[in-house]
Amino acid sequence: MSLNFKSIIKNKLLFLIIVPSIILILGMIIYLAEEKVAEAAITLNPDNKETILLGKSVYVQNCASCHGAKLEGQKDWMSRLPDGLMPAPPHDETGHTWHHSDKYLFMITKYGIEDIIGQKYPNNMPAYKNILSDKEIISVLSYIKSTWPNKVKKIHDQINNREKSK
Repeated sequence: MSLNFKSIIKNKLLFLIIVPSIILILGMIIYLAEEKVAEAAITLNPDNKETILLGKSVYVQNCASCHGAKLEGQKDWMSRLPDGLMPAPPHDETGHTWHHSDKYLFMITKYGIEDIIGQKYPNNMPAYKNILSDKEIISVLSYIKSTWPNKVKKIHDQINNREKSK
């Protein structure tokens, strides 16, 4: 009878260890797969009025205080401030936002530049992963792109096409 009792205890312990471990591993696999799929499928939608309205609203609440109400950025945005930080760049056609792909802009906005480049980079821009949803980030970036002249939009589309063909 003692063997049977030990066997039952052993099986329960194995069950209590193995089942949660399997659930945890499967959860991590699903989570990481969804995260990568979401990031791989980033496409801005500067022609969708609903997206643009949401984006403009989120921009005003979260971005305009640094990047300007008219996307003009801060004065002398290419020169370091006395504290060593860079001023917020413009997001209109005079800046460099349109030089980057949709995916890169999304990743920088969501995770912050330090996470993307993998090293310290003193800056004032927060990572928005715990502040804005993916939909809000895409909407803000779509709003920004919607303000660019057609020529700049076409160049930006070419940048995206090049990245997708890699």
